[in-house]
Amino acid sequence: MELQVLIKVNEKLYLGNPAESELGRKIVHHSVELIHTIGFESFTFKKLAEDIGTTEAGIYRYFSNKHRLLMYLVNWYWSWLEYQLMFAINNLTDPELKLRRIIHLLVSEDTKDLGNDLMNRKKLYEIVNVEGVKSYLTKKVYEDNKAKFFKPYKDLCARIAEIIKEVNPRYRYPRSLSSTLLEMAHFQKFFMQHLPALTDFGGKHDSKNVASFLENMLMSCLKR
Repeated sequence: MELQVLIKVNEKLYLGNPAESELGRKIVHHSVELIHTIGFESFTFKKLAEDIGTTEAGIYRYFSNKHRLLMYLVNWYWSWLEYQLMFAINNLTDPELKLRRIIHLLVSEDTKDLGNDLMNRKKLYEIVNVEGVKSYLTKKVYEDNKAKFFKPYKDLCARIAEIIKEVNPRYRYPRSLSSTLLEMAHFQKFFMQHLPALTDFGGKHDSKNVASFLENMLMSCLKR
């Protein structure tokens, strides 16, 4: 029996739910492909419409602008990652082992589709690494936060923070360490691939090295 996973995204991010129509699903699928290929700065609804074989007006019926579309993709990714996280640690009791499993998940490109072909998971993962911070490093971050656009990211941070507290209940900064871990996982992968002089992993392109560094950082903080 094939496992189907339904990921819900904040309804304020879209005008029409893209998951409920063929065109909407094409918009999501092809936007991942196009952003991955040309980057978010060069990405436009005009190019997306040409790629799909539709009109810009058709895309605007689903998303008011390309930033909302990016936020939709990033929100979907964080919600999906939280599901993956809970599935991965479900049968574990050792909190340190849970954190190591989470770190592996954060740096792994082995993304299973789970019976859903809405978008390419590996390419989405790479988009989040490169473009994800653009979803919140904006002048509208306060407005977007009030609309709860960052709730999936906050929920994921909170999940990891709870496990950090399991390892060391006296640790004073579990949420800060959790969000640092999430950002470092993506930044180190990006630096390793594009700016190797900023890491100790230049040219190796091996996620195991990043995972080892993150484990060392995390456990050093928690065992002081």
